[in-house]
Amino acid sequence: MRPSLLDPLFAPITSLDGVGPKVADMIEKVVPADLTDRHARAGDLLFTLPHSIIDRRNRPGIAFSPAGAIVTLDLRVDRHQPPPRGNRSVPYRVYAYDDTGEIGLTFFHAHAAYLEKAMPVGENIVVSGRMEWFNGRPTMVHPDHIALAGQADGLPLLEPVYPLTAGLSAKVLRRAIGQSLARVPLLPEWLDGEVKRRQTFPLFGEALQRLHNPADPIDVSPENPAWRRLAYDELLAGQISLALVRARTKRLSGRPLTGDGRIVEQIRAALPYSLTRSQEQALAEINDDLASPDRMLRLLQGDVGSGKTVVALLAMARAVEAGGQAALMAPTEILARQHFATIAPLAARAGLTTAVLTGREKGRERTEILNGLQTGSIDIVIGTHALFQEPVNYHDLVLAIVDEQHRFGVHQRLAITAKGDAPDMLVMTATPIPRTLVLTAFGDMDVSRLTEKPAGRQPIRTVTLPLDRLDDLIGRMRDAIGDGQKVYWICPLVEESEEIKLMSAEDRHAMLEEIFGDIVGLVHGRMKGAEKDEAMRAFKAGETRVLVATTVIEVGVDVPDATIIVIEHAERFGLAQLHQLRGRVGRGDKPSSCVLLYKDPLGETARRRLSVMRETEDGFLISEEDLKLRGEGEVLGTRQSGTPGFQVARIEFHADLLEIARDDARLLLSQDPELQSGRGEAIRILLYLFGRDEAVRLLRAG
Repeated sequence: MRPSLLDPLFAPITSLDGVGPKVADMIEKVVPADLTDRHARAGDLLFTLPHSIIDRRNRPGIAFSPAGAIVTLDLRVDRHQPPPRGNRSVPYRVYAYDDTGEIGLTFFHAHAAYLEKAMPVGENIVVSGRMEWFNGRPTMVHPDHIALAGQADGLPLLEPVYPLTAGLSAKVLRRAIGQSLARVPLLPEWLDGEVKRRQTFPLFGEALQRLHNPADPIDVSPENPAWRRLAYDELLAGQISLALVRARTKRLSGRPLTGDGRIVEQIRAALPYSLTRSQEQALAEINDDLASPDRMLRLLQGDVGSGKTVVALLAMARAVEAGGQAALMAPTEILARQHFATIAPLAARAGLTTAVLTGREKGRERTEILNGLQTGSIDIVIGTHALFQEPVNYHDLVLAIVDEQHRFGVHQRLAITAKGDAPDMLVMTATPIPRTLVLTAFGDMDVSRLTEKPAGRQPIRTVTLPLDRLDDLIGRMRDAIGDGQKVYWICPLVEESEEIKLMSAEDRHAMLEEIFGDIVGLVHGRMKGAEKDEAMRAFKAGETRVLVATTVIEVGVDVPDATIIVIEHAERFGLAQLHQLRGRVGRGDKPSSCVLLYKDPLGETARRRLSVMRETEDGFLISEEDLKLRGEGEVLGTRQSGTPGFQVARIEFHADLLEIARDDARLLLSQDPELQSGRGEAIRILLYLFGRDEAVRLLRAG
């Protein structure tokens, strides 16, 4: 049960004064919590942190106030000048002065009675706002704050600036956050005393107060002890929940999976090449895990084209040798079918039956596959997340492999756990994830890395080209197509939008079709599954030689004779994404090239990004650079605020806290696995605060 102490923070935000359903909808757009399956709660506002500060301490006097500056002025009201009757387009002006000069305070669509009461003629007032000068005359349009001199103590001199959305005023959001802060009860300390002392962390409540009521601009910096304290709390909650999931999955201990090696040998014999050193190393690690009575939870990281699928197949063969079934889940139907096309013929050589199961298999075909899985006549099944949904029952699922699922969180892992007698689990990714992010997203997993390219892979030459040299590029494409090569052309958008003047996939397709005729295909995310598959098939079969695409082709599509990839508006893509896209070529025995088309002028970050792409093909190096340039939310392709739903922590600032949190979580759970101690009870509160309650439920499930 959630401690009743936290109830005020778990009330809906509509329980706050001044927050009706309409305002609540707007606030939900700026709250950093993951609101996919619930509405915002009062406690979510605590972690909606300011990104900067308005400093109203500057009081230079009227004549010395620079244009555009936020200033606070001590004035005496001279006269009011309402607009002429019936002419609402003329503003209401109030003239006031100080020792240095006179200023006009300007109000559009004003209420005269309110202004006369707020600024009586002859009274001393304090106003704060942005200074403007027109034709040498100072003015302030709609000051942010107005107060009579005697009541000016209440003016906020340092005002936190929060993320806003259309229609939501800063005042309304600040009031709501203030009410949430007032609801924070006195909470027991969950931090380890030594960590708290070494890091000079304030108390939890103090940290919140300092961030929302800053006394200095430095108070809202992510590197400030108050922000670091909250980031550490969040990282600790994450590491503890990952460790609890791990303990739970280990406790449902798997069973040793060993075979006589017969099937594995037959598949190895059917391969047209021998494995690389790092493939052998990864397989040895996976086989050790499979042979142990503990459940395997391993992450297999390998660059595009480093041969993860073969490692997966040999691991699945080992599982079948041991008498069980194996499942491979891909994020899209295209990928699932492609894995099936690679795996099925090799598996058949060793006498294994494979099936593919996605949303597209219907009727009798689907029923037959489901029966085969239930009776055990199907050894290996490949598909989308349909594999782990309700109606699918397995005869004996012992190994689950998940491909390319960055967002493959704790919930999904528990869903898979429910499908077999706790199957061993291998997660594969071609997105090279920096070590810090491996800890945050997969802190509970062992990691294997494939660091070499398979034999015969050609290096890819990367060049950057400004858009105004498009004609040169078209000429080179003509030669390449004449020479029997194939070209990918990647665009950032499906159709042209008004706001961003970029070439869309549909426009570029029309343009290239005029030049090259009907050998130009098109594939984008809004097409139906069958249309996409058809466009990919035609390209693979050589019926089309140029494929214009959005980033749907990013992951895993395999066309060995595609040797050129053009990425248009490359400056708009992240490094990891550019690297993934580049990996679509260089899969055959011909030299390949990647052309990064950009639009001048380039910003500093974009320039750095494109030069990193030119300098290296090492995905892990690229991922570390990407993290430096863009922050973790972008690297994993999740939403703005961060990795697996971070509200406060920013990996680019708080990476050092991650290791401390992981070690702290491990130590705590080794001494108090059920969180029964005093600190354990406090940690339970922490888990609820940061929405990690699924971990608390695991404790109860025991």
